Amino acid sequence: MKTTTVPGPRTAAALAARRRKTETALHRVHEAIARLRREKTQISVAAVARRADVSRTFLYDNPEARTAIASAMAEAGEPRSRTLAEQDDEREATWRERALNAEDALKSAHAEILTQRTRIGELLGEIRDLQAEWTEEAIQRITTENTTLKQRVRQLTADNRTLDERLKAARSNLRFQDRRLADLEAQIASPGPAHSSADPESAAPGEKRGP
Repeated sequence: MKTTTVPGPRTAAALAARRRKTETALHRVHEAIARLRREKTQISVAAVARRADVSRTFLYDNPEARTAIASAMAEAGEPRSRTLAEQDDEREATWRERALNAEDALKSAHAEILTQRTRIGELLGEIRDLQAEWTEEAIQRITTENTTLKQRVRQLTADNRTLDERLKAARSNLRFQDRRLADLEAQIASPGPAHSSADPESAAPGEKRGP
């Protein structure tokens, strides 16, 4: 026999608060669309997001908000292709910039590691060739420098691994954003019932959160 789980008071209160935030955000979306119509301003996802102070993810994921924007655009005769061109370019540009920065840092780390290894080889050669002529103090100095350089190489190698992981993560995020944009294009091109309403607080990283 199944037992129905009743949400606790705190859970119920949290759910109610989230519903109220979503309703408030939807109210601002409808008001923003109405203002844009009155002002005869082009209606787009970006324009509505700015006017309603909500994230674009909320507008795409919430069926009511998405339908309202699509209907307003259809009534205004705005081509949907224009809306698709106004996707979140800033978010994608940020990830691309991070990927490029990670690649540059990775190249610099490789070059530094090569330089340090070359220097270590030169110092080891000098020690072998001149050990008989050098004083104990000079040998100790070179040995200490060699140890320091080895530690530097180990640190650079670790940094190199970290930068490589960051680069992979940035590339993975770029692929995710590309898939996300493709999904959003399909949703805007065919407005209708979609998955369950999303919380305005579920904005993707780097996006402006809803109220």
